[in-house]
Amino acid sequence: MSAAAPTPTPRDRALGILAVGTVLAILYFAREVLVPFTLAVILSLLLSPLVRALRRRRLGATGSVIAAVLALTLACGAVAGVIGVQAARMAKSIPQYEQTLRHKFEKLNQLTVDRLAAFTSQTERIIGERAEPRTAETPPAGAPAAESPEPDRSRAPDAGATPPTAVPIAPSALQGAPPSTPIPVELHQPALRPLQVAQRIVTSLWVPLETAGIVLVVLIFVLLERESVRDRFIRIAGGSDLRATTLVLNDAGERLSRFFVSQFAVNLGVGLVLWVGLALIGLPHATLWAALAAVLRFVPYIGVWIAALFAATLAAAVDPGWSLVIITICLFAGVELIAGQLVEPQLYGHTTGLSPLSVVVAAIFWSWLWGPVGLVVSTPLTLCLVVAGRHVRALSLLDVLLGDTQALTMSERFYQRALSADSDELIASARGYLKHNSLAEYGDFVLMPALRLAIFDLERGRITSDQQLKVRKTVVAVIGALDDGQRRLARRRDAVSVLDQMSAGRLLRKEREQLIGPWQGPLAVPQGSVMICLSLGSILDDLAAELLVRALREKQLDARHLSLEDLPQTPPPEATAGGVSMVYIMSATPGEHRKGAEAAAEQARQRFPGAYLIGVLMPGLILQPELTIDTKRGADASAASFVEAMQVCRDWLEERSKS
Repeated sequence: MSAAAPTPTPRDRALGILAVGTVLAILYFAREVLVPFTLAVILSLLLSPLVRALRRRRLGATGSVIAAVLALTLACGAVAGVIGVQAARMAKSIPQYEQTLRHKFEKLNQLTVDRLAAFTSQTERIIGERAEPRTAETPPAGAPAAESPEPDRSRAPDAGATPPTAVPIAPSALQGAPPSTPIPVELHQPALRPLQVAQRIVTSLWVPLETAGIVLVVLIFVLLERESVRDRFIRIAGGSDLRATTLVLNDAGERLSRFFVSQFAVNLGVGLVLWVGLALIGLPHATLWAALAAVLRFVPYIGVWIAALFAATLAAAVDPGWSLVIITICLFAGVELIAGQLVEPQLYGHTTGLSPLSVVVAAIFWSWLWGPVGLVVSTPLTLCLVVAGRHVRALSLLDVLLGDTQALTMSERFYQRALSADSDELIASARGYLKHNSLAEYGDFVLMPALRLAIFDLERGRITSDQQLKVRKTVVAVIGALDDGQRRLARRRDAVSVLDQMSAGRLLRKEREQLIGPWQGPLAVPQGSVMICLSLGSILDDLAAELLVRALREKQLDARHLSLEDLPQTPPPEATAGGVSMVYIMSATPGEHRKGAEAAAEQARQRFPGAYLIGVLMPGLILQPELTIDTKRGADASAASFVEAMQVCRDWLEERSKS
């Protein structure tokens, strides 16, 4: 076993926090430099397939780069031109829809705000009626009424007081002159000169044009120096381990390039479908909304719905009713559902390696750092972090937090859910697993490893009795849910009292006996048609024997579960002699009980003479490479798993059919 990782000291944690803070500060304060460079690198990954294709056409390295960048510039310019022209046309037509919008806003106001105001006023009136009115205090009977104080006119004025002075009143005020009429005043700015108009336009467009120019220049040099930049990065980052660094770069480059090309193709297809659909339903300026949806769809999750909101607003302004609005929203929802749930998973759903939650969190984080540009580049930047986490041990935490790989194995998840008694989730997971795999594989790779973890904790006293009961109940529920008959029976049993008395394997066997009889089937059977799974006696042995019985029954074989105490019993007179053809001796984990495997094989030979004996001795939780295990133990064949046991059965049946 590998040595445990050293526990980080407070100094290491402080240095880690300081390093993270430094990186965040650099990302924030250096965004003016990092944003264009990041956009250029991302666009280089998008253009890499085109550059390689042009090089194969013998256009040359420089010519291929210039042609690819020129094509990208023309495409972006065309999209911007279409959106600008369509937006200008729509702005001119907005006054035509003003009356329709005003009418709909009034109607919505009546249905929402006015009703809420009426409800609020009625509630206040009811509350006011129920409140007790406040009454003024009255003096008791016979008491003299309080007299209001009067000023003492006998007192002389203060020595320092200023006597009141008379204010003269204008005669016009006494004559009741009418007030003066206000004079309207309008302020007009002087008309702008052509030079001033041009200056304002250039000022508003200078920042995006400057950024676009920097991105194009950096993009050209990144494409021209792609191999050189890669070599320099390898020399700086991984000079001591060329293999690992090369794997990181190749993985990141392939994933990102495939992701961008696929996303560009999907967004283009979504835009074309929306354009055709909006034109068919009669929405004006369909080209604008289709182009806007294709561009905004690069923003994860919310981009396409922003375009849908604008298109629905125009539909509400055009149509006096609500049918066009509903059709527009349904069109956007249908196209997005098909693209997001059917097309994208087939193209790049399993190549990005990001979990949906990490995409949302990354969008929030990068938009906070870099604004709208960060929202667009959040997915590729997060993908780079995940790739680095998969190949760099120090960054493995990023792969666990952001990647789409399971944080726990299926067996670990089974054990964790069993401790929480979450059988419903495990049943759904088991049914999904069994759609593509056999029950034997489920036992080998999910159920038995999970139960070995439970036994490992049980032997060390880490599981309470209540947790043991939860695990047993969950195991019985999961295995029983895969059988319709036992599922019906499980509704009628008192699980708690029964599980307190017997193991999960014995309980599952008892349920089958209640369904098909105490001998788990008829006694008069064809010669050599019955297969016995014999448990050596431990808790896992009983469950392993029961699971193998179910795996054999899944293949339409007559398998039955017995224990060692069942062997000495005298068979009923109606039992077919020689009906048992095969006996499995089951041992799920190494231990003291496994020493009795040879004795159990001898008892089985005496009880079922002529039967084919198979010793199924499974490994434990921790294998020691220096130890060797005798898996045969007096049997005719051996197996170390359910899958091997099933394969031995198939081989034996084929040989018997040939003979």
